[in-house]
Amino acid sequence: MKILLAIDGSTHALQGLHWLLRSVAEGLRCEFVLLNVQTPASLYEVVTAHDAGVIEQVRSDAGADLLRPAEALLEAAGFGFESEVAGGAPEHLIIELAENYGCDAIVMGARGLGSAAAGGLGSVAQSVLAHASVPVTIVRAETADDEAD
Repeated sequence: MKILLAIDGSTHALQGLHWLLRSVAEGLRCEFVLLNVQTPASLYEVVTAHDAGVIEQVRSDAGADLLRPAEALLEAAGFGFESEVAGGAPEHLIIELAENYGCDAIVMGARGLGSAAAGGLGSVAQSVLAHASVPVTIVRAETADDEAD
């Protein structure tokens, strides 16, 4: 099974990886694809940078920095992985790249910034859940109540 992990640099995203590593310890066999999506350059960035190559390099470097903690966790656990930094709308690229890599599932951490009506999920998670052709797992961070159980 090949699983795409959406990594945005938040602790919530790393919770998704920790959950997946616990699942592997319980017998799940999988390959990992780590993805960071950088949003398109703002008008301000385009005007001040004057060089699309510079903007692209900065975004690529920023995405690589955000992927490093997840890569370090997988390396420490002895797992191989593929990584990609992509630029565009995350809600579309997560699905597109999961398909391109031949992934069987998507795992994302939940930030809980969405409305109560949306189950506390943000717009990216909602869109991926609604449109992905593979199973999507949203992992919520453990709370103090969870740890007491």
